[in-house]
Amino acid sequence: MTELVDLTAVAQQEAFRSGEVSARELLDAHVRRIDQRNPELNAIVALDPSHAFERAEAQDAALARGDQLGPLAGLVTAHKDLTDTIDFPTTYGSPIFADHRPVADSLMVARMKAAGALAVGKTNTPEFGAGSHTHNPVHGITRNPWQPERSAGGSSGGAAVGLATGMLALADGSDAGGSLRNPAGWNNIVGFRSSSRLVPSVGPGNAFLPYGIEGPMARTVDDLLLLLEVLAAPDPRDPLHRTVDCQSARQPVERPLRVAYSSSLGGLPVEADVSAVIATVPEWLTSMGWEVVDAEPDMGGVDERFETIRAWYYANGPLGALGERLSEAKAVLGDEVARGRALSAADVWQAQSHLTVLWRRAVEFFTDIDLLVAPVSQVSPFPVEWEYPTEVAGCTMGRYLEWMRSCSRVTMFGLPALSLPAGFTDAGLPVGVQVVGAPLGDAQLLRAARAMESARPQHHHRPPA
Repeated sequence: MTELVDLTAVAQQEAFRSGEVSARELLDAHVRRIDQRNPELNAIVALDPSHAFERAEAQDAALARGDQLGPLAGLVTAHKDLTDTIDFPTTYGSPIFADHRPVADSLMVARMKAAGALAVGKTNTPEFGAGSHTHNPVHGITRNPWQPERSAGGSSGGAAVGLATGMLALADGSDAGGSLRNPAGWNNIVGFRSSSRLVPSVGPGNAFLPYGIEGPMARTVDDLLLLLEVLAAPDPRDPLHRTVDCQSARQPVERPLRVAYSSSLGGLPVEADVSAVIATVPEWLTSMGWEVVDAEPDMGGVDERFETIRAWYYANGPLGALGERLSEAKAVLGDEVARGRALSAADVWQAQSHLTVLWRRAVEFFTDIDLLVAPVSQVSPFPVEWEYPTEVAGCTMGRYLEWMRSCSRVTMFGLPALSLPAGFTDAGLPVGVQVVGAPLGDAQLLRAARAMESARPQHHHRPPA
């Protein structure tokens, strides 16, 4: 018999609204699963379900009265430890902020709370979100539920593990170089990096820099749309906010699509176990009646520009403002800030200008292409003791960023991209396919991902208990 927590979020919501199960019962079931799985995997930190229990009982009473409930009522979540929360500490994974208690919720948290989501804590992240392996000196390592000696990915690693194991029904995350996509691929769930910025951002910093974004994670595309519809409401404080029609995204694909297949996104090294799974994707798509061609956009200059903009952002953003306290954080962060401070104005101008070049390349590429499919990650989950893989398919990785260029290259084009479960390696580890949409093609991308998921459903595969 399927347990409550193993139902999709949509199914949990339907059961709650029909009166088949109460919000309190849903919350109790998730807390039991957290008690079972979290001590080993360490996905959820700052665990405190007391506020959630109060809200669940209020929601049950409201439903009994016939009151209108928010679209996420009854659904259990936890917020990434990079996003501010009143109800829980927010450490950003750093000892510098080990005792930090925000005075206000972030916009994303406030929207989920207002929509009725029941938050039980925070999800673990690397220190300041740097790197795609979730570990930090405050909360420790988050482990992959398929093989706990392996990495869960990052930086939204805790969120991905919480979803994969049924500890959470929905989760939020963020993504600059792959932080929604990499952990989704490594945990057999869905992570969506939208066009900049479908989910508005109103925090401090440069509102005109289309770099890091926030977004939803879920076990299925329909679950993801349930959360996206809440998160993507307009806010005039974000000058780059874009809209998406989530109802349109739920419609069937109207015609056979023409899909570009890239096994390496411009010649990147990819480990053989990942390549073997990604190589099955063209057959998957042709079985749906779609046309598949070998093609990819011109990747020239993309890596250098990504690393320049990232270093510039680190040097002039919150990290750079830490001053001498930055020495208390992990070394790669200080290195990144130093790289950013060594940049000239001309370096930054060239990198920013290249974003325009990449956007126009993408527009041209997608003139007769509907989607691009490629690997999410260049490696499968590596041992938790590693900081990052120093070699991929025989090629040396000089810096902690290089092994995730399969995601950061897509980031730089400004394209919507979604990690969709694609299968498993021979060792039993999940592999995601990165499905990339045309410029501003979020709704079509989501429709296509729903169709692909229906043709090869993977979400019923769950980690071993």
